Amino acid sequence: MSYLEHFNLKEQPFRLTPDPSFVYWSKQHARAKAYMESTIWLADGFVIITGDIGSGKTTLLQSYLTELDDNVVFAVVSQTQLTATQFLQATLTEFGFKPFNKRKVELLDMLNMFLIEQYNNGKKVVLIVDEAQNLSMKVLEEIRMLSGIETHKEKVLRIILAGQPELRETLHSPKLKQLVQRVRLRFHVGPLDKPDTRAYINHRLTVAGGDPKTLIPDDCVDVIYRYTGGVPRLINTLCDSALLCAFADQKPGIVVDDIMTAVAELDWEEHESNTGSFKQLQDVARHRPGAETHVMQIEVRTGGKTEAVHTFPAGRIIVGRSPDNEIYIKSKFVSRHHLQLVCDGGGCMIEDLNSTNGVFIGEAQVKKRLLEDGDVISLGAHELVYTDLRETGNVEPGNEDFEDTHDDVPPVVAEKKAEPKPA
Repeated sequence: MSYLEHFNLKEQPFRLTPDPSFVYWSKQHARAKAYMESTIWLADGFVIITGDIGSGKTTLLQSYLTELDDNVVFAVVSQTQLTATQFLQATLTEFGFKPFNKRKVELLDMLNMFLIEQYNNGKKVVLIVDEAQNLSMKVLEEIRMLSGIETHKEKVLRIILAGQPELRETLHSPKLKQLVQRVRLRFHVGPLDKPDTRAYINHRLTVAGGDPKTLIPDDCVDVIYRYTGGVPRLINTLCDSALLCAFADQKPGIVVDDIMTAVAELDWEEHESNTGSFKQLQDVARHRPGAETHVMQIEVRTGGKTEAVHTFPAGRIIVGRSPDNEIYIKSKFVSRHHLQLVCDGGGCMIEDLNSTNGVFIGEAQVKKRLLEDGDVISLGAHELVYTDLRETGNVEPGNEDFEDTHDDVPPVVAEKKAEPKPA
């Protein structure tokens, strides 16, 4: 009897190769995907996604690619130890060209003409660079230049950079200041917490056709989390090894002893996130001078009654009907991703994300404008009351790891409020 037959599985639940059908949408993974999707909504989309080794970045990219519409043309460059000319050649090759034995100026002309042609044909073009932490300064500067290619109306190339945490360190270089200013969103995918680790294991076993309670019972999850730190790739490795141990002994599922046997065979020690050193570093970071603080408050009201109060640090907040949003509003009159709030040192900008029923402040519909302290934003039957905590002096400590930039845009006011319709 095979491994799969023994456990009544249709396929291997913890294989390491990326497979979109096995993606578990933790809140942060769903959020990262929503930010990648924003490159399609927004003409100047430029997103940077980072995460530790094994955090699921490549699987996220695969899932994103499988859901792109036919009007989206994309290229994926994953070999990133290249010169600037080689990078342009790799990009054009992914778009279907044979760009070899050409000078750099010819490569740039080919790419520029291709982008303009796609734009004229109603196509959106996305460039995705995986393993972007290996890009040289010269290649990153080339990407900045590519991000500026535009028609007389809008930019024509959307860009997603995905890489390990070293990419974040590289972007802190003063030489890349202009590149960072082009980026709409930077987001870091961290490890799963313990509840999500349980849910992740259950999800993969269920997709593979197995019974999670029988195969990996709850008392095993604490031990799995202790040795993996919630890193998906490590969870896969340990669970698969433990199931093989149980299979060798013809058990119906694993027990803690099987996990410890697998740990010994893998020669693992407890994950660093469980030794206490991570928490100490986080505490130091939270109280260090200049630590990130919460700068805005959003009060959610329904029928004049307060439903929730949220505070956020500087960065980008999405409001909508989808549970992966930072502010989740369950209403048929609210779109899946209805609006975004982008806060930085210059204030807080609100922007409608092509919602069905629009965004209103008072009776005026707005597309994009700078908020003022006390503004009341209407979304169907719901109201969002914005408070600038810097204005009130009630700045609160926080430790969110996420950044964004935007250009200052004057208020845009359109027609008056119409009857809402289901989103």
